Amino acid sequence: MKFASVRLPARDVAQLVPFYESLTGIPAAWANDQFAEIVLPGATIAISSRGLTDAFAASSIEPAANRTVMLELLVDDVDAERDRVAELAGGLVMEPTTLPWGNRSLLLADPDGNVVNLFTPVTPEARAKFGAR
Repeated sequence: MKFASVRLPARDVAQLVPFYESLTGIPAAWANDQFAEIVLPGATIAISSRGLTDAFAASSIEPAANRTVMLELLVDDVDAERDRVAELAGGLVMEPTTLPWGNRSLLLADPDGNVVNLFTPVTPEARAKFGAR
């Protein structure tokens, strides 16, 4: 088994895709006006409309209702990203904080309220885990 992607059902695909393009710096690959992918090294963020999913599995998803899953993106310097991403999100959920397991993280919410963790490993153990220098 190989992890392929995380799909985010969106209230408004045309609003959510530009947020993730700006956050990651990677342009989306659009399949149609209801589905796009941001292909990152290691995984893909897929964004689709509820209508697309409902066509095959009615009422199986609910956009903007996530309170369980957090997207985590490894960045070179989370503190350097802080001001840029705060503007994208309209504010942060959590300011940059060094966590007990050795990552320095900040949390922000996308336009649908999905929480995104940008983090940088800062302890020797965390840097080794992620192959960072």
